[in-house]
Amino acid sequence: MKAMSRGIWILVCVFSLLFLAGYHPSTAAAAKADKKPKAAKAEVANAAFDVKKMSDMSDFDPNNPVIPTGDTIKIAVVMPFSGPAAQNGEMVFLYVQWVAHDINKRGGIWVDGKKKLVQVIKADHMSKPDQCKKIVERMVLQEKVHILFGTAGSNLEKVIMETANKYKVINHNFAALSDDLMDAAQFNRYTFMTTYDTSSLGRGIAYYFGQIRKKEKKFYILCQDYSYGHAMADGFKKGLKEYYPDAQIVGEDYHKLFLTDFAPYLEKVKASGAEAVYTGDWIPDLSNLLKQARQAGLKIPFADRIMDDPAMLAELGIEGSKGLINITQAEYTNPYFKTPEQIKFHKVWTDLWKNKWTKPYNSKLVAHPDGQIASYLMQLYWLTSVIERAKSTDPEKIIAVWENDSFKTLSGKVLRMRPCDHKVIQDLSISEFVPPEEQKISYNVPPYYWFKDCSYTGHLHVIPAAKILPWMDQKLDRCKGKNDWGEQQPKSR
Repeated sequence: MKAMSRGIWILVCVFSLLFLAGYHPSTAAAAKADKKPKAAKAEVANAAFDVKKMSDMSDFDPNNPVIPTGDTIKIAVVMPFSGPAAQNGEMVFLYVQWVAHDINKRGGIWVDGKKKLVQVIKADHMSKPDQCKKIVERMVLQEKVHILFGTAGSNLEKVIMETANKYKVINHNFAALSDDLMDAAQFNRYTFMTTYDTSSLGRGIAYYFGQIRKKEKKFYILCQDYSYGHAMADGFKKGLKEYYPDAQIVGEDYHKLFLTDFAPYLEKVKASGAEAVYTGDWIPDLSNLLKQARQAGLKIPFADRIMDDPAMLAELGIEGSKGLINITQAEYTNPYFKTPEQIKFHKVWTDLWKNKWTKPYNSKLVAHPDGQIASYLMQLYWLTSVIERAKSTDPEKIIAVWENDSFKTLSGKVLRMRPCDHKVIQDLSISEFVPPEEQKISYNVPPYYWFKDCSYTGHLHVIPAAKILPWMDQKLDRCKGKNDWGEQQPKSR
């Protein structure tokens, strides 16, 4: 009995010590700290980009692309290759050619009973709706393309969508962002939107200002005067109501596309007492806006989705670009490079850019495969993965795979396709631009900075997908009774 009592006493002591250890103040503090928001754990995806399978890209030259012909998988890049936005088309052509070169050197994709190479065709819409209609119809009826890949400009994307639906051709929307593109009036089964939408963008930036940054409270909205610009503004306003109700909009303006004189608008921004400017502008408008703002002595933060143009930032200089705020669908968390595979991909690209590529592809705009470039590349690899798993160029078989599909990108982030309206669900990140000596917080490999002549990505803050789910039109029959994740909601009893 004494031995048993002694044994029981020892057990009681041991459990008491464990209990005290479990509730020690330092442990409690750690537990409390664990309650802070964390980035979502890596999701399991149906497919993933694997750097280990990437071809030897050392012979890739975007100025002299190897474009196969004959019985191929044809992708039409529907972008502006002439006119004021021509630079956008040329850069996108680089990204599509990169993926095509990689896939073709692997031997192509097994579709319709045989291996086929990927053929990329330029389709210049000149940023004009009437030209867009002409060139897209030519791509479908004469070139017999399998994929329409575009475009910059939601007004132009609508033209592509109509043609895709008419001729039952897959339309991969990687760059047009207006919410109404996939609403009940516009939606068609042949279009897949793999980019963020204006609702997610605006709400994401509002979430950052209200839930993370918590500094500025007075905002001026300045966007381009067409559907996309107004949609970007609406997303931000909704986000402020949701995540930053104490904030105040002290001004709101819309300007024509390709404006060269922003002085009247900047005077209004100054007079408003705004502490930050929210814009949805894209190049060249964004570049002109920022340069003129800094020249006018307006040093408050500007927030947008394409601040990461290094050529534009270099013109602004280190101080002029410092404090700019960029929302991105590519970067994830700090540090930027977490795996040998990520470092390898980055090095392959940057080595080619430094040592082989010539004008216009040796510009600073494509010096690093980060930001928009990384996003576009991963969206393209997702497309080729879907075709590979569908084992066909048949639109119906591609649709069957892509609806409710998921794809893990190089960063480790998972893209998820919402099946009812074909919109992507994803985390986003906000980056704050800092001087070169502070960029090592994100660029954690030599030389420990992105660029020496401008401020660039420093701190990265994840905006969880759950906080910024893309807008869903409940009037769309396919989405009725579903939640914002695209899942069937339980019927009320």
